[in-house]
This record gives sequence, structure tokens and C-alpha cells, in this order.
Amino acid sequence: MAEEVVIAESSEPVPLFNSALETGVRAVVILDAVHPRAFDLTHLTWCDHLVVHTSDINGPESLHPDIPQRTGELLVRRRLVEEGIKLMRRLHMIEAEVGDRGITYRASEDASAFVEALRSKYSNELKERAVWLASFLTKRSDSDLAGLIAERIGRWAVEFQGEAGNPGTT
Repeated sequence: MAEEVVIAESSEPVPLFNSALETGVRAVVILDAVHPRAFDLTHLTWCDHLVVHTSDINGPESLHPDIPQRTGELLVRRRLVEEGIKLMRRLHMIEAEVGDRGITYRASEDASAFVEALRSKYSNELKERAVWLASFLTKRSDSDLAGLIAERIGRWAVEFQGEAGNPGTT
């Protein structure tokens, strides 16, 4: 039986795993760790993958198991991340900004308190990896990150997600 939670503004139950809720919470944790930077949907999708598969980039042990042929995982993840962002925007955890780099997303003022309130073992490990990933990202350009994703996950996934040469990070 799948775990579910009901969001106050919605009468529909939301599944907890492989859902907009799960990816939305990860997006808030990631954006809080990189604050004040903002990421576009493509970058957030990459970060959502990397924060749970940190060993792929020589980081801490991955939170999620390594499965072969994860290219498809990234393609499915984009839709879930987008839904998660929408959910977290409704809950005022993420703010959207429109600029010369398109639409980017940033942690809201309320995000830090929300992230701080996450106390489970998984949440604490996720927060640690998000901080590690934020540090990892500050040492790389956008094109370096796109190249890394292409190398580790697959060029097709990068190209499918959008123009890797014009990511929206600010």
C-alpha cells in the first residue's frame, strides 16, 4: 500500500514516493543549500538526480541505489521535478523569477525554516548531500556541469532536457 498525504489546498491525496511531493521537497532542500542562486528546470532536474546519486560524481555514498541504464530515470524525473516545483510554489517554499535566462527558481524566505524542520534520517542525509552538491557546483561552470551530466548519464538525456549551453543559473 503506497503512502499518501493530503495537501490542504487540494482534496486529492498525493503519493509520497516517486511523486511531486518527494521531488518538491528535494527541490526545496537543494535550492536552500545553494541560496541565493536560482536554477532553471533543467538544472534542478540534474541536481535532483545528482543529490540522490552523489557517488556518481565522486561524492558521498548515494542515497538511492544505483541501477543500470539510469538515462530513462532522468527523463521521467524532469516531469516529476516540474510538478514538485509547482507544488512547492503553491506552498510558498519556492519562488519563480523571469529574466534574460528564462524562468528560474529560488528558495523562498520560508524555505530555510521548512528544511530545518526536516528531521528524519533520510532528510538529514539528503540535507548533507545537498550542501555537498552546492559546494561541488560552485567549482564548476554551467558547461562543465552539462558535460558531466552527458558523460555520466547520457548525452541524449542532456539534449532532451533542453539547451545545455544556455542553462539558467544566477
